[in-house]
Amino acid sequence: GDCLLTGCVPSKALLASARRAHAVRSAGSYGVRIDGSVEVDFSAVMQRMRRIRADLSPVDSVERFTGMGIDVFQGHGTFSGVDTLEVGFQTLHFRAAVLATGGRAVVPPVPGLAEAGFLTHESVFNLQHRPDTLVVLGAGPIGCELAQAFARFGTRVVLVDQSPRVLPAVDPEAAELVRRSLVADGVEVVLESTLQRVVRTPDGVDLLIEGARDTISADHVLVATGRAPVVDGMGLDTAGVAYDARQGVHVDHQLRTTNPRIWAAGDCAMAARFTHVADATARIVVQNALFPKRRSASGLVIPACTYTDPEVAEVGRSSADLTAEDIAHQTVTVPFHDVDRARLEGAAHGFARVHVQAGTDRILGATVVGEGAGDLIGTFSLALTHGIGLGAFSSTVFPYPTRAEVLRKLGDAWRRGALTPTAQAALDVWFRVRS
Repeated sequence: GDCLLTGCVPSKALLASARRAHAVRSAGSYGVRIDGSVEVDFSAVMQRMRRIRADLSPVDSVERFTGMGIDVFQGHGTFSGVDTLEVGFQTLHFRAAVLATGGRAVVPPVPGLAEAGFLTHESVFNLQHRPDTLVVLGAGPIGCELAQAFARFGTRVVLVDQSPRVLPAVDPEAAELVRRSLVADGVEVVLESTLQRVVRTPDGVDLLIEGARDTISADHVLVATGRAPVVDGMGLDTAGVAYDARQGVHVDHQLRTTNPRIWAAGDCAMAARFTHVADATARIVVQNALFPKRRSASGLVIPACTYTDPEVAEVGRSSADLTAEDIAHQTVTVPFHDVDRARLEGAAHGFARVHVQAGTDRILGATVVGEGAGDLIGTFSLALTHGIGLGAFSSTVFPYPTRAEVLRKLGDAWRRGALTPTAQAALDVWFRVRS
């Protein structure tokens, strides 16, 4: 239920409202005049989010599963043996079991933080009133997304991170575009800094931040410093399942734990803690736990997307990864300024970048930063999964004008780069003869 209750569903609903607020404020640049100030009704925003969440909830409901003929036992489950689980006062015996316990927010040991109270991605969606000031601790995907959203709602937002840049795991040029966008939206970005102490006050909290000029007073602190797997309190030791607090449940490439009867899927076992990874690994676990033909999770091609404005999406290996692995590669980049649809919509900032194996069109990784990046990265995931080369993009017809035209332009750019001096000389001779 992470995605429905505290993850993708509520966060993307809030981001949608924040984007509309930004679109209204920037309408003048499109020739649309809006008289008066633009006000965000935060209560209405949250009500919309909760309504959508409620509309989607039947998919995850007990009623749906019992209607399928599944026995649902609600309660805290604890393994009492290698093939038994205690739920309440009942003992369940199993031939195969699956751990899918998800993850939880990581809270740093900052003096005074626990006593003062804080928000996480699990509790921020319970807010009833818009904070006047919000300090966001952590400039990863969750921190950047929510910082931008609340800034667009009208909150003063201070984003703090120890890293020298936001989104430290993504392409540096893409991360810089996101930082500029955050600053343009009014977010105060404080990097290479740490939260030293938090003190509760009658009006909120005071925060001492290394690198900030003064103590910052805020209504709330939002902790977005990462997620950790949920592995405690389930009797995993009793069940013979190896695990650790950082990595989670230990699994092999078929997602089987050290107990051959027990499997694991999703955030409790995977380094990439995304809903689409939970879905993909769950599909593998079902097949492997119930049928003789086994599938491996080691070949999964996993894309990632941060839903800021602009969006940042990546799949495969980065140029830094390839260089570190001493893999010869070529990088092809097409800026969205060269894509007509992006310019027509006034959203030409960003680019699409592909890394191919040197001397071939084999795609090794890709980054897209810009509007709709999360949708475009799926094409590169398909190409990586099924071995489709970048050259094939050049000979594929994409509808005009769409942002997908950047895919063809990447293919064209690769073909131009692949034209060797020998081939160019041959073409010169050919056209001289033809003329």
